[in-house]
Amino acid sequence: MNSDSLAPGAPQFLRLAGEQLRWDLLRALARSDQRVGDLITAVDRPQNLVSYHLRMLRSGGLVSGRRSSADGRDTYYRLDLDRCAELLADTGHGLHPALGLVPPEPPDPESARGRVLFLCTGNSSRSQIAEALLRRRAPRVEVASAGSHPKPLHPHAIAVMREQGIDLSGHRGKHLDEFAGQRFDHVISLCDKVREVCPEFPGHPGLVHWSMPDPSAAGDTPEAGYPAFVRTAGELSTRIGFLLRQLARPHAPETPS
Repeated sequence: MNSDSLAPGAPQFLRLAGEQLRWDLLRALARSDQRVGDLITAVDRPQNLVSYHLRMLRSGGLVSGRRSSADGRDTYYRLDLDRCAELLADTGHGLHPALGLVPPEPPDPESARGRVLFLCTGNSSRSQIAEALLRRRAPRVEVASAGSHPKPLHPHAIAVMREQGIDLSGHRGKHLDEFAGQRFDHVISLCDKVREVCPEFPGHPGLVHWSMPDPSAAGDTPEAGYPAFVRTAGELSTRIGFLLRQLARPHAPETPS
């Protein structure tokens, strides 16, 4: 479908996603944050077309970009799933009040299964916070975190989690080599630098990337310091909420022995 053929009053989501290439880009970004080069490979289209349609999606608020901390010439693009949900709901209402989307029931934490590994460079804040949040929300998921150059936990990371009733004070930074040879259902990199050096894991789970700035690198401005760690925890909580729906899957009841 060509979005140019849509009625001028068509809902915003249809106007943004109703073009085939933009739909393909949204599908690719729904799985992982990606650079333009990654997206060119994923959708098999020329760079000028990919860049043009990315600008359309960004102007519509569905996609945002962040400069790579590994290479400042690159930008990682991220899909705003919350915004997509809002616009999809508006699309249904725009056709008929009875077609508004009903918010899905929260996933049952007991139904979430699998093994998840979070990675960042220092394993001192982002990946430790992600590990702690997922473990609390899905106790039956096996979750771990590691870094390519592990460091002691950052005091702000410990303080942010303490506010949420989670104690990280006894945790340590772990090298990703500690998990070499282990199988995971999801390997998620949170740092642009570690994405470039992440090894392949058994079973080829495929690396998912969440491009997140290092809160400890923000300096001592009013917007940085502790508030940067609060923002990081908030963004991770949102992303983990969507991850939980992937981890929660029906499973057969246990057969009595």
